[in-house]
Amino acid sequence: MAGQSIEGGLRFAVLGPVRAWRDGQELDLGTPLQRSILGMLLLREGRAVTPNEMIDAVWGEDAPPRALGALRTYVSRLRTVLEPDRPARSRPELLTSIGRGYALRLPEDALDLVRFERGIHDAEAARKAGRLSAAAAALRDALSLFEGEPLAGTVGPYSEHQRDRLIERRISVIETLMDVDLELGNHAKIVSELIALTADHPLRERLRAQLMLAYYRCGRQGDALNVFTETREALVDELGIEPGPELTALHQRILAADPTLSATATATAAEEPSEEPADEEEQPPAALELPRPAQLPAAVSDFTGRKEIAVRLRTLLSAQSSSEGVPVAAISGIGGVGKTTLAVHVAHLVDDVFPDGQLYADLRGYTDEATAPESVLGGFLRALGIPADVIPDQPAERSALYRSILAERRILVLLDNARDARQVSPLLPGTPGCAAIVTSRVKLADLPSAKLIDLDVMEPDEALSLFSSVAGAERVSAEHGAAMDVVAVCGFLPLAVRIVAARLAARPSWTVASLVPRLADEQRRLDEMRVGNLAVEATFALGYGQLEAAQARAFRLLSLPNGPDISTDAAAAVLGTSGFETEEVLESLVDASLLEAPAPGRYRFHDLLKLFARRALDKAERPQARTLALRRLLGFYLASTQSAHRLAYEGSMIPANLVVVCGGRAFTSVDEAVAWLIAEGDSLFAAINQAASSARADDQLLPAADLLVAMEPLLEAGTHIREFDQGTRAVLAAAQGLGDQAGELRARYVLGRVLFAGNRLKEAEEHFRIVHELSVARHEKIVTGEVLNALAVVVGRQRRHTEALGLFDAAMRFYRENGVPAGEALVLSYSARDHLGLGRPEDAIAAAEKGLAIFTEIGSGAGTARARYHLGIVLSRVGRLTEAVHHHAECLAFFRASKQRVWEQRVCSRLAETFIAAERYPDAVRHAEEALVVSREIGHPYGEALSLTVLGKALRGLGSTSRSLDCLRQAFEIFSRLGAPEAGDLKVLLDALPLDEPVDRPVNGPVNGPFNGSVVES
Repeated sequence: MAGQSIEGGLRFAVLGPVRAWRDGQELDLGTPLQRSILGMLLLREGRAVTPNEMIDAVWGEDAPPRALGALRTYVSRLRTVLEPDRPARSRPELLTSIGRGYALRLPEDALDLVRFERGIHDAEAARKAGRLSAAAAALRDALSLFEGEPLAGTVGPYSEHQRDRLIERRISVIETLMDVDLELGNHAKIVSELIALTADHPLRERLRAQLMLAYYRCGRQGDALNVFTETREALVDELGIEPGPELTALHQRILAADPTLSATATATAAEEPSEEPADEEEQPPAALELPRPAQLPAAVSDFTGRKEIAVRLRTLLSAQSSSEGVPVAAISGIGGVGKTTLAVHVAHLVDDVFPDGQLYADLRGYTDEATAPESVLGGFLRALGIPADVIPDQPAERSALYRSILAERRILVLLDNARDARQVSPLLPGTPGCAAIVTSRVKLADLPSAKLIDLDVMEPDEALSLFSSVAGAERVSAEHGAAMDVVAVCGFLPLAVRIVAARLAARPSWTVASLVPRLADEQRRLDEMRVGNLAVEATFALGYGQLEAAQARAFRLLSLPNGPDISTDAAAAVLGTSGFETEEVLESLVDASLLEAPAPGRYRFHDLLKLFARRALDKAERPQARTLALRRLLGFYLASTQSAHRLAYEGSMIPANLVVVCGGRAFTSVDEAVAWLIAEGDSLFAAINQAASSARADDQLLPAADLLVAMEPLLEAGTHIREFDQGTRAVLAAAQGLGDQAGELRARYVLGRVLFAGNRLKEAEEHFRIVHELSVARHEKIVTGEVLNALAVVVGRQRRHTEALGLFDAAMRFYRENGVPAGEALVLSYSARDHLGLGRPEDAIAAAEKGLAIFTEIGSGAGTARARYHLGIVLSRVGRLTEAVHHHAECLAFFRASKQRVWEQRVCSRLAETFIAAERYPDAVRHAEEALVVSREIGHPYGEALSLTVLGKALRGLGSTSRSLDCLRQAFEIFSRLGAPEAGDLKVLLDALPLDEPVDRPVNGPVNGPFNGSVVES
């Protein structure tokens, strides 16, 4: 029996009835249901199967209510059958439990299916090596393992499906065996076998084709043609379809007496003659010697870079595994990125892998006269030695003939400049041994089995190397810095780099540096990138010319914003289309390599493509359409930022006073809102600066000024301080130029906030006072309360505590008059510090606690966190250290979750101070160092000085006096540079230190003397 042909141990069979043997004795596997469960476990080859999977597999939709219990019973019985000598309560070694499922652990070769597949693998290896007789023998041995219908005696949906799969697998292997016999020249021997097989499987075209070929090679051309006729009639009658292209092409070739159909036993097969050779009259004529095409264009002599991707492509194309099909590399990318150059270079590298030649065709996919596939096929067939009068007229027949010829050869096909997968598919080889490279500006995602390779621009060093090789290495090395500037302005695009280098090479009087100003002008840059018949703009125009109207409009309008990239939602605002429509058109532009997608939902232009798109925009879009597109974008950003501000600062008056005219993003949490602001930060500032530079009236500038005010949560995040400074100054200058007091008021308020963050207190105070005057004069309430509160904080920071409390009182009156409890709570929380500064700790605690109570009552997360921060400071100063730590730990968690890094730094510094007071110096050092890291990451020098101050105190408490002194000196230098009053405090501390103090002397007890107290005023 095949199932027990290997003696010893356990053996199983599924290529027939499900059976099992131990040491040659068949085991009783029980009922059909029990055999079905075993069959499933065997086919899973050691992988775990859950009970639910087993129930669905065996019973399907008709599972009984107690199927799980029955399943466990069957599993238990199978364990007893498979391991009868297993001690009670010991763990099974074969049918094991894994999690909630079961797995069957078998010895190697225990299952006939495994031996079957190994035999197929051995046959494939022998066939590749040219040992055809060995391959045929291995296939017949493998097929002999079948003992009837697979999985006979089992039931259930799973068995039915697997039974069909195994039957199909068997007939597929039989077809492979017939192919091998035909290659061996055994056509006469297998005719009778093929007659029987086609009778059992009348609709399998591959078997029919093999029978036709066997008849033909036996000299029975009429019988071969009759097989086609019978097959066609069967297909039409049974399925209503015509024969496929391969069978049709074979029919045409038999009609034409194609000489390539004669028996073509390889040299290896000739060395392994059949034991019973066919009669002399049946010996085939010698195969026709076909030419070796060598159609590749010449490789460029100065090919540069792309080493890693060239290695990947060479590895891919050299792989010749029949199980993985034909290797196809589909290279896509922006025009001018070097797709063809790379493809030709790699094709020459793998010349030795394809001894039968290379075919090449320019498909002209980006012209109005793209090459038709049937035209390419005609050229390929002629290059392969097929007479013109034998080449079929129908495209499908040409493709079938082309694949048939390639099936016996190892040829590389290079298809350049493809338009789409439909143009490419008929031109691809059909069997392993051959390979193909396809280049296209479109990502050919729908090309079956293709390995997609999106070719990006060069790395900077690669681009510089290309520039040097064309312009001259000595010339470029003498001006290395200027050369890097040139290739950067070229966007590292190979075509642009090559053109500019060629222009330089042709002009000995030019220097590399002279190119920089010529290329710096964005209006002229594309004009400079032109030499002879090469032009970057012309290359881009080919891709642009293939766009549909909606795509072309999107391509043009999306070049308007100055931001580094754009989100789908923002793009929808620019285009005035729905989110779904926008995503569709954006993705189509990515597929066409006219846009890049650096991250999900975000899109950007290559720099040169953006310039090209703006030129197209100037020609095709009216100025009014461009203005409206930018207004829609700014409106979307403002509406979205309003939503973020409303969540981040519950109860604030600012969102209600913004002039919002369209919809935007909605957020569900503060974390989501702040994350969006950080992600969109660069794009938001680009929109603000663009509006400031182009505004011609105050109504055009106001949305940008409002946007600055609404971006307050981003300012607190500390990630864009420099951008805030630049953006507010740009809007302020524009507002003053237009006489726009509303815009000036808003810009000055945000600028004051930025200056305050940098501890530029005098300047901040000046701007805040002007904002307050403008607010009163214009009766604008958008930041009236906020600017009074901010002015009070700035004055208090300068230790003018009485004046600060007066300003806080004015802010309180404003908030109460306008019914803004969140504003009242803000004033109470901040004023606590000035009560403390005047030596009134009870008033400080009362104010801070009342502020916290109001924020808690109205449910303001950000307000509650700030109130806890101020209350913690007060409690720490009066010695209630445990309570102070609690409040600061609570607000630190909030600020970290909402990415408010400025506040994170402040709280860490405060916690460090409190831990110093509690003599918990290691905790103090940890929090001070965290504060220092954050302040340096966000570029906050004042926060850095504060962190260094408390770190110095904490280190002194640990006895690290040398490090402590270093930190305090650094803090003093920063405070002095900023003109902060804390510099004076630190000078007193540093002057009081003994000059001969031992280094790293342990300090016993609290940190006394000049270190008692705090200089942290944030």
